[in-house]
Amino acid sequence: MSIQTTTHLNFLGDARAALEFYGSVFGGNTMINTYADFGMPADVPGSDKVVFGAVAAENGFRIMGYDIPGQTEGGIANGGATHRENHTTITEQALFVSISSDSIEELQGYWDSLASDAKIIEPLAASAWSAGFGMLTDQFGVTWSLSVTAY
Repeated sequence: MSIQTTTHLNFLGDARAALEFYGSVFGGNTMINTYADFGMPADVPGSDKVVFGAVAAENGFRIMGYDIPGQTEGGIANGGATHRENHTTITEQALFVSISSDSIEELQGYWDSLASDAKIIEPLAASAWSAGFGMLTDQFGVTWSLSVTAY
């Protein structure tokens, strides 16, 4: 028997844009269903927002997202700020999305794409525990931790 975990992000109106962006970064299939798709009348405000969305790629990347009903401020819910101070990560966020790759070359491609309009917390570079580690908060307020798989 096996188990798979998938990060599920809750957005304040930006789920569609975020999922489409992550699909462009990691490839795979992007599936988006709106509240209207599940029966909400089309004339109700928010019926065009995402009730169930996912990105699934052959490389194993999986992420899900939805828009909290009635929220339209954009970005991730309760995002908070993250920064580095004295070689320590200081954050108000409840979680980070962590991805790893066996090669710095593959990781660099994901980094370059995610870094578009992002706040760089720790530049992607060799670290004491990895051939490559970096951290950023993307344009939707999601903080990503990227690293080369340690052997």
